[in-house]
Amino acid sequence: MEIRNTNINDCFVIVPKKNYDTRGSFHRSYCENILKKKKINFKLRQCNISINLKKGTIRGFHYQSKPYTENKIISAISGSIFNVIIDLRKESKTFLKKFIYKLKAEKNELLLIPAGCANAFLTTSSNTIIHYYMSSIFEKENKNKYKGFKFNDNYFNIKWPIKVEKISKKDKSYKIFNLNDLK
Repeated sequence: MEIRNTNINDCFVIVPKKNYDTRGSFHRSYCENILKKKKINFKLRQCNISINLKKGTIRGFHYQSKPYTENKIISAISGSIFNVIIDLRKESKTFLKKFIYKLKAEKNELLLIPAGCANAFLTTSSNTIIHYYMSSIFEKENKNKYKGFKFNDNYFNIKWPIKVEKISKKDKSYKIFNLNDLK
């Protein structure tokens, strides 16, 4: 696995090494030992799958506040997304910086999104499936720890590549970004 730095502290693009033979290919999508060698502490606690039927489906911006922050590793199993990560960690040297990456299933790359960063993605193809490795377990009674802000907030001025066609009621109801909401 190759682990590439990004412009956000502790945020990485992970490129698996593919092995090919007459049957197809094989690659590792997660290896705690390789991450530890790179001084990346990621304890796998839960895996999730997001199925997005329509091109133009947006999810986010989502994040969790302290003490419930979590790391995520995401990959596209099918289809493609335009992914945006924003550093919301006040103590970080990359506070409020954004990292934009096009994640495509055929490339088999992964994104490590550090705890304390907000994430959003827009599907750029239909039938996009995103797989999440999570460092914490979802607990229904703590659902107020999940936060978000509008995907089209002028504060960050994201240039989404295609029109948003599908958005959840929850994501639609988020307010604009406010620095005072960060604790």
